[in-house]
Amino acid sequence: MDIQKELEIELDHEGAKTRKMLEAIPEHVDWDWKPHSKSMSLGKLTGHVTDMAGDWGLMTLTKDKVEFAADHKWEQWTPSSRAEALERFDASLAQLKTALAAVPAEKWDQNWQFIFGGHAWLDQPRYQIWREAVINHLIHHRAQLGVYLRLLDAKVPGSYGPSVDEM
Repeated sequence: MDIQKELEIELDHEGAKTRKMLEAIPEHVDWDWKPHSKSMSLGKLTGHVTDMAGDWGLMTLTKDKVEFAADHKWEQWTPSSRAEALERFDASLAQLKTALAAVPAEKWDQNWQFIFGGHAWLDQPRYQIWREAVINHLIHHRAQLGVYLRLLDAKVPGSYGPSVDEM
């Protein structure tokens, strides 16, 4: 089995499912809407989903360590339209696919670190980081976006088979 090829296929499949979810966001939605006061806004969640295929995914593949000072403030990108979210996602995914194809086999076993405020929050083999902190993280937040869509009375596309809205 060619693990590299399998990871590329998985990214293609999960990327397509994620794009379907982003396409389902209503055209004139309130990007500040939240289902609960402790929840991310729809705009921040959408930005976070695009970042899994963007900066976060790229950093895990192209750097050996990402380090931020304790006072670093992450400014989450928030789209102003569905079209903008799709454009950013498509461009990010294309870059991510290129970066994934270029990862040499020996890099997968090397540790990758995320350090914040001097503390290593993630310090695991790159393969594990890719699967857990990028792919599984993308799937988790894509599902969360599906819940937001349901609460907004939008049609929710299926991810691993048809949804009730597609039957």
